[in-house]
Amino acid sequence: MSDEGDGVSMGILRLERRLLVLLFWMALGGAVTLLSVAVWWLNQKPTLSPWHTLTLTEEFTAHREVDDFDAYLALESALFAEKERKLASALKGTEPVPFNRYFSGSRSDPAQWPQNWNRSFEWANPDAPLAVLLVHGMSDSPYYLSHLARHFTRRAHVLGLRLPGHGTLPSALVDLRWQDLAAAVSLAVAHLKAQDSQRPVLLVGFSTGAALALNHELARLSEDQPVDLCAMVFVSPAIGLSPIAAGAAWQARLGRWLELDKLAWESLSPEYHPFKYSSFPVNAADIVYRLIESNRSMIEQLDEERLATLPPMLSFNSIIDETVDTGALLDSLYLTLAADPDELVLFDVNRTWIDQQLLTQDPFQTYQGFFQRSSLPFRTTLVENRGPGDRRVHAREFPSQQTEELNLSWPERVHSLSHVGLPIAESDPLLGPHQDPEREHVYLGHAAISGEKGMFVIPSSEVLRQKWNPFFSYMTQRIDAFTGHCQAKGEVTGVGEEVAAQ
Repeated sequence: MSDEGDGVSMGILRLERRLLVLLFWMALGGAVTLLSVAVWWLNQKPTLSPWHTLTLTEEFTAHREVDDFDAYLALESALFAEKERKLASALKGTEPVPFNRYFSGSRSDPAQWPQNWNRSFEWANPDAPLAVLLVHGMSDSPYYLSHLARHFTRRAHVLGLRLPGHGTLPSALVDLRWQDLAAAVSLAVAHLKAQDSQRPVLLVGFSTGAALALNHELARLSEDQPVDLCAMVFVSPAIGLSPIAAGAAWQARLGRWLELDKLAWESLSPEYHPFKYSSFPVNAADIVYRLIESNRSMIEQLDEERLATLPPMLSFNSIIDETVDTGALLDSLYLTLAADPDELVLFDVNRTWIDQQLLTQDPFQTYQGFFQRSSLPFRTTLVENRGPGDRRVHAREFPSQQTEELNLSWPERVHSLSHVGLPIAESDPLLGPHQDPEREHVYLGHAAISGEKGMFVIPSSEVLRQKWNPFFSYMTQRIDAFTGHCQAKGEVTGVGEEVAAQ
C-alpha cells in the first residue's frame, strides 16, 4: 500500500508540475499577446512631425552652467533662434498650414501677437512694494498667467517665467526632468530677491507651477534654510494625479526598447494653439508625477515645527477637475499642512435644474465628508449658485455656512469651470467668449464646431472644455486681500487693474 500510495502522490505532483508549466506558458503567451496588441494600438497614432522629432540643444537644464537669471534669458534667446533655424530647415518646401503655430504667417503663429507669450518676461517696477513671480503649468506657457500679470503690473515688480521645455517644440518635453523646472524656479526667485532683499516675493503658480512653488519651499526647509516667499497663490494646483500616471514612464521606456518613437507620446494633435502644446508626451505626465512624489516625500520627512514655517497659501480649484486630483488637494495638502492664515477657494458646478439632471455624479457628494467637518483650521470658501434654478452665485464659508453675495452669475451654457480655465479672464482675446473680428489670429474661445463625430482632428472634448473663468474678478479680489501677508517694504493693499491680454 505504501508503494502504491507513493506512486499516486508522485503522479499528482507530476500533474501539478505540468499544470503549472501550462499555466506559465499560457500567462506568458497572454502577456506577449496583450503587449503586442498594446504596441500596435499605441503605434496607430498620426505620423510624427518635425516638432515631435527635432532636438534643441540650447535649452536650460539643472546641470547647465547658468549662474543667474540674466544668463537664463540669454540662453532662452539662443534657444528660440535655434528653434526658428531648425524648423525653417525641416519645413522647407512644405505647404503652409493655416492653423499651425509652426508655420510663419498662419493664424496660430505667435508672431501674430504684439507680445510673444511663449517667452519669459519681466516688467520692472523698482519702487513697487512687492515682487510677483508667475509660474505656468505643464505644456503651456506664460500666456496662461498673463491676466494675473497685468493685474499686478501697477503695484508690483512682475516676472513671468517660461519653464524649460516650454514655448518651443513639444519634443522638448520628451527628455525633460522635473529638476530642470525646479532649478529654473530657484533662479527666478533668487533674481527677484537679489534686486531688493527687503521686498517680499509672492509666487503665483498654475497647475505644475503650484507644485514647483511648494517644492521650492519644501526643499529650502529640508536644507535647514528659511523660506524665500512671503506667500503662495495656487491656481488649479497639481497636488495629486490619477494613479495611471505612475505608469507613464514605462510606456516611454517600451518605445525606446522597441525603437517605436510614437510610444513616447500620449497624444499627437495638430498644433493649433499659439501658446500651448496640443501634443503631449508621456514623459510630461511622469515629470508631474515625480514632482508630486518628491513633495510628498519631503512633507513626510519634515517635522511639524519646520512645516509650520511654510508661507501662507491661497488655492483656487474647480470642484470638478479632470487633470488633477481635487481630493489630493483637500487631503494631502490642506488637511495635512494648512492652518490659519491659509485659504482654500473651490468653485462648484452650475446647479440649475437642467445641469443637475445632466450630471454623471455630484462632485459635492464626493467631498461631502470634507464640507461636513465641524471645524477647519483654514478658511474654506465654496462659490456656488444661490439656489436651484438661480444662476446668481454667492460665496459660502465652511463650516460657518455664512454667505456673501458676489454680484456674479453663471453664464448661459457654462455648466462648470475646468482645470485650464481658472487663470483666464472673460476679456481674453484667444480663449474668452467674445471674438474680436478685427484680430487676425486664431480664436479658440466659443469655437462652436458642428458636424458628424470623429470628422475633425481636434477632439470634441477639447472643443467643449471651458476655457475661461466667469468668476475671475472674485479670484483677483481674494488674491489682493491675501497679499496683506506680504508686507515689508510698504503697504501692499488695494486692487490691481486687470488689463486684457494683448
